[in-house]
Amino acid sequence: MDLITVKEAAARWGVTPRRVQGLCKEGKIKGATRWERTWMIPAHAVLPGSAKGDEPKLPMPRKSPFLDMTDIYNKAGSADESIRMLENNPEAHALLEAQIAYRRGEIDKVYDKVRYFLSAHSGFYAILGGGMLLAQVAMWRGDINLWHEAKRHIFEAPCESETQREIISLAIAIVDSSVYDNKDYPEWFTTGSFEPLPPDAHPAAKVFYAKYIYMSAYAIASGMMNYEGVEGLALMRLIPNAIEPMITQAAVDGTVIPEIFLRLSCAVAYHNAGDNAKATRHIDRAVALALADGLYGVLTEYVRHFDGLLEERIAVQDPLAVQIVRELYRTYSIGWSKLSGSIRNRTIATNLTAREREVAKLVAFGFTTKEVAKYIHVSESTVKQTVLRVVQKTGVKDRSEFHTVL
Repeated sequence: MDLITVKEAAARWGVTPRRVQGLCKEGKIKGATRWERTWMIPAHAVLPGSAKGDEPKLPMPRKSPFLDMTDIYNKAGSADESIRMLENNPEAHALLEAQIAYRRGEIDKVYDKVRYFLSAHSGFYAILGGGMLLAQVAMWRGDINLWHEAKRHIFEAPCESETQREIISLAIAIVDSSVYDNKDYPEWFTTGSFEPLPPDAHPAAKVFYAKYIYMSAYAIASGMMNYEGVEGLALMRLIPNAIEPMITQAAVDGTVIPEIFLRLSCAVAYHNAGDNAKATRHIDRAVALALADGLYGVLTEYVRHFDGLLEERIAVQDPLAVQIVRELYRTYSIGWSKLSGSIRNRTIATNLTAREREVAKLVAFGFTTKEVAKYIHVSESTVKQTVLRVVQKTGVKDRSEFHTVL
């Protein structure tokens, strides 16, 4: 008979280890056996009072709408086991299952799971998680109406405190930043302060803070935002100094998904700053972690930022995986571009090659033809021809408008 520890049972059932120990002492968990100072529990045991088929309203095992970014999922290759551990907590089980499905790029499955939360009058964190997943589905589908519905569900989460109101504000900002609307983050978050958040939400907060500072650096480099004393790629070059310690902490904490996201965000900054050697180091580790559980969706969302480098590194580890990611990216790119374009009132180019996008990005960063040629090791003539193709494909007036189509 397979046995699990008190801690493992508590995680599965969404209760505290102390409660599980108490139930064992009272003889309410069938088959529980005392071994020295602890209890061992049959793996098939259920929480007393929750009959099969029942769906009790149990609290989330972590105070976070991002269960997949907590230490519940703490080892590469264990995503499905992490989901099974929550099978006696219906809301947590369904939320984590949907989040892992999203990370795998299984968008239709995510949509069906999300409807569970939004029709079952779930608790605060479950509704937030469901609403944010619905927004991500809308992003893949390019569905502006679904996007607005998702934000409405987040706004209507059953808020009971000032802290929860702050979390709602952050959730809305995170959703908006998915389409590069980066202006409405709470002031406390923009300074890197996570004090209003429960500790369980800190791993996810680090991921979104890294994305926030990257988007700020990108906006400064492309001239879309002015920040006194900072220009060009200055902030982009400094970003890894902030993210590297977060990566180390994520690895120590055993938070797999935050480590993947942080490594990819750090790698993007290195790549844009011209250091592909350091970028590759983080990409390779992130890809290894993601492929262990088939998290193709995570990789897909970063393809457009790497100008072909990410696909190249995925292919080194798994030639089949890169084909899956490319197929997913075709769907994601169309949906994201349509939704982002609608929200920002612009047409996002989806017909550029990786090289054309890279040249357009560097031009948007203010690089001259000579500088672009030196940066990517091609001739100035090649750069000029590429710039002309970008103009023809996107319909912009000239290279000064490249930032509007990326």
